[in-house]
Amino acid sequence: MVSALICFEGSSAYAIGDYVGRPAVDSYVDSLVAEHDFSRQALEEIFRQAEKKDKIIELMSRPAEKRLQWYEYREILVDQPRVKLGLQFWQENSETLARAEKVYGVDAAIIVAIIGVETRYGRITGSYRVVDALATLGFDYPPRAQFFLSELTQLLLLAREEGKRPMSLKGSYAGAMGYGQFISSSYRNYAVDFDDDGVRDIWSNKVDAIGSVANYFARHGWQGDGVVTEKISVKEVTPEILELANSSLKPNKTLQQWQDLGVNLPVSMSEDLQRSAMLMRMGQLVGADFWLGFDDFYVITRYNHSRLYAMAVYQLSETIRELRAQSGEAE
Repeated sequence: MVSALICFEGSSAYAIGDYVGRPAVDSYVDSLVAEHDFSRQALEEIFRQAEKKDKIIELMSRPAEKRLQWYEYREILVDQPRVKLGLQFWQENSETLARAEKVYGVDAAIIVAIIGVETRYGRITGSYRVVDALATLGFDYPPRAQFFLSELTQLLLLAREEGKRPMSLKGSYAGAMGYGQFISSSYRNYAVDFDDDGVRDIWSNKVDAIGSVANYFARHGWQGDGVVTEKISVKEVTPEILELANSSLKPNKTLQQWQDLGVNLPVSMSEDLQRSAMLMRMGQLVGADFWLGFDDFYVITRYNHSRLYAMAVYQLSETIRELRAQSGEAE
């Protein structure tokens, strides 16, 4: 083994793979062996096969959440084909969704919408090898290298714990996997065996995927006891309002404070002025709309740290819910 490793680490290493022989990778392997008792030989084989994907860096550098206005983003994610598929998914998995709602206290419509936004109900789960994605972003994308190296470690731990081959796992360009697009740490922390078959399978098992999304929301504080978001108007679009809008994903002022700043509140909220909310300005083709986001809206952003994403999920959930009620499927 010693001679093989010496040959493997020789000057021709770069011809073997994109991540062989790089000092940063060698140091990373050293840390995994020391801290997690991994086999050095197994890790070296993984990095011999791993490939740098320039397309991943390109995609990571221009996410839709940063380059699209709300009306453009909504057209992509709250579209009729997705709504139709969501209604079908709810019909086909109604018992599991009802059980998840009961066990975790998370709205079934939100679970359905998350899976719809993430993968069109399992139809688009990603074609990149997750090792390639995380190695590319961990070693060749400095802005978030630390995060993605941590996720690579989580992936390797996940594979060992679940008896999976690391190079067989596929996902998105950011390394997210399965129906609900869990990153590796989310899988280890929140994935559940919701059908009690001894396996946490978010890749091909809809029951586990539904339970895992519900558990994720429950663990992040989903309350389900009030308004998620509310469209409002403002008396005057002042510089202060423009500065405060979109300044926080977390509720950061009481309704009384927003009202004092010129936000017109609906009558239904006049009795709960100490409730906290954040203000959003959502760009339209002409002008913009203003919305308030409450605690459960913030929880949606824990899945993807974007107000556009959270609004798309919420509006998709409400659209599917309404159609389900109209069709007589609602319980």
